[in-house]
Amino acid sequence: MEYLTIALAKGRLAEITIEILEQCGINCQSLKQSTRKLVLIDEENKVKFLLVKPSDVPTYVDYGVADIGVIGKDTLMEENKPLYEVLDLGFAACKLSIAGFPETDIYNKAKKLKVATKYPNIAASFFSTKSIDIEIIPLHGSVELGPITGLSDVILDIVESGKTLRANGLDILEDVCNISARLVVNQVSLKTKSARIRDLVSKISLIVEGRVND
Repeated sequence: MEYLTIALAKGRLAEITIEILEQCGINCQSLKQSTRKLVLIDEENKVKFLLVKPSDVPTYVDYGVADIGVIGKDTLMEENKPLYEVLDLGFAACKLSIAGFPETDIYNKAKKLKVATKYPNIAASFFSTKSIDIEIIPLHGSVELGPITGLSDVILDIVESGKTLRANGLDILEDVCNISARLVVNQVSLKTKSARIRDLVSKISLIVEGRVND
């Protein structure tokens, strides 16, 4: 039997995914141990795990190195790879939003809007649909500093509680979309390993529904 390879984003996403996979009967003990290994195996069930950076999950799945991946919807949108998004896992829920000082008018077309973000592709697509001319300022740290320092007019970023925004005098000006963890599958793998993948997706779906109902 061939291995079924799953790409997991290091951190909180992986932790919750491991809980779900264990309920599916997959042995994830090796993932819980302190190790520097990046490739771990459940030999009994013929499942291989790749531990990668969140932003790299779509690439590993797209190239077929991994058959399945778990990643946030924000990363999927930004990377825009031709993957099958088969399941909304429901956890790691938040929003992708435009934020800035309350008085900021993002629809003022008299000047180009400066947008600080770690999601340049999403920003370009979103504001294009609004016919708003923007300058994208790539940031990877605390993007809230953009408006505060005058580097940008607004930010486009993940918002969970909104506490950091409020603490710095910023408000949500417009929501872009809801975000949560998603299960994605390589297009070829869904054909060549169809039975195993569909069986696993079915089990995960039932577990996710149970978590929601709880």
